[in-house]
Amino acid sequence: MVLEVGLQLPHATLSAPLRYAELARTLGVEVGARVPAVEVREAVLGLRRGKGMVLDAADPDTWSAGSFFTNPLLPVAQADALPPEAPRFPVGDTGTVKTSAAWLISHAGFERGHGLPGPAALSTKHSLALTNRGGARAADVVTLAREVRDGVAAAFGVTLEPEPVLLGLTL
Repeated sequence: MVLEVGLQLPHATLSAPLRYAELARTLGVEVGARVPAVEVREAVLGLRRGKGMVLDAADPDTWSAGSFFTNPLLPVAQADALPPEAPRFPVGDTGTVKTSAAWLISHAGFERGHGLPGPAALSTKHSLALTNRGGARAADVVTLAREVRDGVAAAFGVTLEPEPVLLGLTL
């Protein structure tokens, strides 16, 4: 539960330089370009909506906490042990590589919609979102999260970490 947020934003009509290739492609510009902030907002909302990450009372794929697992940061040797097609994003000169939790989940055999009909299931739009299809209890979501976490660990030797803070429950 978020009780308070403090933000200090610069006054500007242009975005910061775009860092995400998917967002830049959507806007028809190169990574690093600056675009009117209003256009960036609409593009981000469109991309998030397509992944079921914008709340819609009529869409059970949006009844989630968003991306449930963080993208793992791995030592280079562990990242090198992943299949060649696994996403890899070097993290500066830290000796670590970020990979995609969503890629690991789907390639460990957990397709979109895994767990349907529910009450807790992976979103049919994005394998990283654990959804409450209606009537799920916290224990149902945690059971699904454990199944996914353990399956990814068995397939790739990577232990996924939850992004939401779990109060009174452990994964």
